[in-house]
Amino acid sequence: MSQNTELNLTGVKQSQGVWLVKVPKYLSQQWDNAAEKGEVGKITIGKKQGKTEVHFSLDAELSALGAAEEKDGSFHVPRDHPFTVQTVGGQTLAVFSQSSTDEIRLEGMVVYRAECRPVVNDNYMKLKKLQIKESTKPQRISQQLERAVTSVFKPVANHDFNMEYEKKKKTEGKMVRAERQVVLDMLFSAFEKHQYYNIKDLVDITRQPVTYLKEIMREIGTYNSKGTHKSTWELKPEYRHYHSAEEEERESA
Repeated sequence: MSQNTELNLTGVKQSQGVWLVKVPKYLSQQWDNAAEKGEVGKITIGKKQGKTEVHFSLDAELSALGAAEEKDGSFHVPRDHPFTVQTVGGQTLAVFSQSSTDEIRLEGMVVYRAECRPVVNDNYMKLKKLQIKESTKPQRISQQLERAVTSVFKPVANHDFNMEYEKKKKTEGKMVRAERQVVLDMLFSAFEKHQYYNIKDLVDITRQPVTYLKEIMREIGTYNSKGTHKSTWELKPEYRHYHSAEEEERESA
């Protein structure tokens, strides 16, 4: 709705009174099946013992549309609907309509509230039975297969992390075990920079197989299974001041 929407208050000047009527869901569905300018039914207003009686009768063609739901064709949507009418009870209610040009029009003020109820007969009971049957239908049903499914469905999309892993695997190739002293030198050099490492970082630094690396770390390191540095490795106290072979050569030179 635009901010410049016009409000037509002609209904105020004309003092139009309207009825606010509640109808059953099935009745509004039948009205939707009617032609654009077709007749949906007739309303009769009369008096009985001094009281006003309002009665709505659904069009015969719309009533027959429900027969398709029953195999024997004997089912029809209830046609007869008496009204129960009451006043608005001190409330101020209005009915507005909106056109295709966003114009809002006051159709009138609500003078009566009414409820359109069906007459309880065989057609109505068949309708309720059908509604209950439809509401209890499971959303999903299981079916027994005549033969086993042999086709294998592979995922079409490949995740980004899988593609990255495959690319990394091709460029770096398979990890090959290096000499033990070479691996020790790389580990001691890394632990001089940081005290704690997880095994993944050590694999990236040394480019060694994880099983081979864990085997060496069990000899020279300690695994922290709890505490602040959980799931990390650190050197044993006796190896924390160890110098690699390259460093010892530089110091002796």
